[in-house]
Amino acid sequence: MSVSTPHINLKEGYSFAKTVLMPGDPLRAKMIAETYLEDAVLINNVRGIHGYTGTYKGHPVSVMASGMGMPSIGIYSYELYSFFGVENIIRVGSAGGIGNGIGLRDIIAGIGANTNSAFGSQYGVNGTVAPTCSYELLATAVDCAKEMELSLKVGNLLSSDTFYDADSESLKKWAKAGSLAVEMEAAALYLTAMHLGKKALAICTVSDLPFTGEGCSAEERQNTFTDMIKIALETAIRTDK
Repeated sequence: MSVSTPHINLKEGYSFAKTVLMPGDPLRAKMIAETYLEDAVLINNVRGIHGYTGTYKGHPVSVMASGMGMPSIGIYSYELYSFFGVENIIRVGSAGGIGNGIGLRDIIAGIGANTNSAFGSQYGVNGTVAPTCSYELLATAVDCAKEMELSLKVGNLLSSDTFYDADSESLKKWAKAGSLAVEMEAAALYLTAMHLGKKALAICTVSDLPFTGEGCSAEERQNTFTDMIKIALETAIRTDK
């Protein structure tokens, strides 16, 4: 029997894997499924948010887009965790590098996610919440990167509600406070996982450098951030054991 929520309509006879890779871009989800998964099937396409299930090295893995921003990933992660048996979500996204020594195409795993958003207030926590990733997923990703001889930096991300930031000085303050890169989803994912007792990790590739104006094209962001995807896939299948 198919399962349906307001934003996900699961194809009859299929299911999501225990671990879902979640890029923001639906076309990146399509690329990951078609390039890396065997027997990938499109199991959700409500609002063009491509969701696939297939196998990677014999292990079930799903990939589905989140769209842009914290409200969007908050909706999709909540529904996946709550109604479709998903235990782990690994965000595979792009970010702007703001930390010292961070360059284009660096890969960053977010141990925590600072934010300028009030997203966490919906969960009734008084005071300031420090949303963090799953240590199990993070440690696995670090091990996988080492074995693959890929550089993976670990540190805080900044999840911002503002893409076009009128006050560029604010990014410098967040960088001084230890944020390595700015993106728009990780804090909501971590907070939702925390609320539901699930696991989450954000792995991002640096696609632009806000302080210098350097950046990758939309096509490069969609199709060439392959090392990040390989780390996430290896992490996914180890959590399936």
